[in-house]
Amino acid sequence: MRYISTRGEAPALGFEDVLLTGLATDGGLYVPESLPHFSVEEIRSWRGLSYSELAFNVMYPFVDDAIPADDFRKMLDETYSVFAHQSVAPLVQLDTNEWVLELFRGPTLAFKDFALQLLGRLLDYVLEKRKQHVVIMGATSGDTGSAAIEGCRRCEHVDIFILHPHERVSEVQRRQMTTVKGDNIHNIAVRGNFDDCQRMVKESFGNQSFLGGKTQLAAVNSINWARIMAQIVYYFQASLALGGPDRSMAFSVPTGNFGDIFAGYLAKKMGLPISQLVIATNRNDILHRFMSGNKYEQHQLEHTLSPSMDIMVSSNFERLLFDLHGRDGAAVKLLLENAAKGPVSIEEYRWKHARKLFDSDAVDDKTTCDTIREVYEQNEYLLDPHTAIGVRAARNCRRDKAVPMVTLGTAHPAKFPDAIAESGLTVKPELPAHMADLFEREERYTVLDNNIAGVQEFIAKHWKNT
Repeated sequence: MRYISTRGEAPALGFEDVLLTGLATDGGLYVPESLPHFSVEEIRSWRGLSYSELAFNVMYPFVDDAIPADDFRKMLDETYSVFAHQSVAPLVQLDTNEWVLELFRGPTLAFKDFALQLLGRLLDYVLEKRKQHVVIMGATSGDTGSAAIEGCRRCEHVDIFILHPHERVSEVQRRQMTTVKGDNIHNIAVRGNFDDCQRMVKESFGNQSFLGGKTQLAAVNSINWARIMAQIVYYFQASLALGGPDRSMAFSVPTGNFGDIFAGYLAKKMGLPISQLVIATNRNDILHRFMSGNKYEQHQLEHTLSPSMDIMVSSNFERLLFDLHGRDGAAVKLLLENAAKGPVSIEEYRWKHARKLFDSDAVDDKTTCDTIREVYEQNEYLLDPHTAIGVRAARNCRRDKAVPMVTLGTAHPAKFPDAIAESGLTVKPELPAHMADLFEREERYTVLDNNIAGVQEFIAKHWKNT
């Protein structure tokens, strides 16, 4: 399996190099040169498999000769054994043919655990094999940071620097990152928003001279292909649990950076019958505005009750644009250069092709709270604000009630008590036992100005081999 850049100018790489590289040298994102494709018969034969067994079948074609099959199986068994539910990603029914796929049963209570618990093990394996040390630099709008730290904190060959927007993540999200002990863990609170943090990460990957040639950066954000690869699996699992592949499925995905829903798009391309993918956004609705009106235009970023989706520059959207443009890297590069200057659209036939699969909706804070309250009153089931946006978008955009609609439950409601309280409910979501003392733990983080030179200087000074 080889991987190519969405901008067409970087060399093709194997899995190990893509794992460690993050952004391509031309500024693009890596995607597989070709996708594996599974027949309906083959997918049907996977019914009854454990989550880790299913994950092996879906993911191993992407890894192939980079890791022996037995080693990869062991990695997957270890990754998903730490989840708090036997099925790893259980389904909960809300209404007739309407479901929530609970993706928050991992150690940090968010869907990011599915990929980042695996990513830490992959990094350890490859770095030990190469006798190499790397610096992980990542940006988080809330959940990626804690999942990355939890997944990579025991890695012997990494230092971890996670940037989050100062005072723009929930207190639980912040404490999950800043209370983890380890000499190789560094949390940086940037006086800015998530897009500022993400921009610093991208620019740092483009020019790593601040590290003095002594190490290299590795990515944990969803620009890293391994993140996307791991997220494909639960689309297959949900489908198989609800009668797939002999019936089609619809999925609603709360998304800011487009990684989680792009994994669903890939699942469809790999042979899973999916008839609809709903892009569920909050007021930061650049993806909704594009998908509903073919206009890609950045607005001012707003702070909402669903902070993990407070993103205006959706990195993984570039991967979809690459496919929509017939995998023409030069066309994608030109489009994104123009998008940095003002609003852009794509050719009508390309946009209409995307609309065959994708729908979208933008849900404001009031409607988010109304949905949390409504679902609880109907089912005594508590949604976090991101999942609530997914449920509302699913109900607003659903094409066919005969097709199961599955909303991806992206985070545990205990991470967002303010949103639950604002919904008017008196119920208080409790943290699981392993986090019961979270508010008593000591925090460690550094607040820095929204200045890339200062952030790079901090990293250069604090990674442990300097």
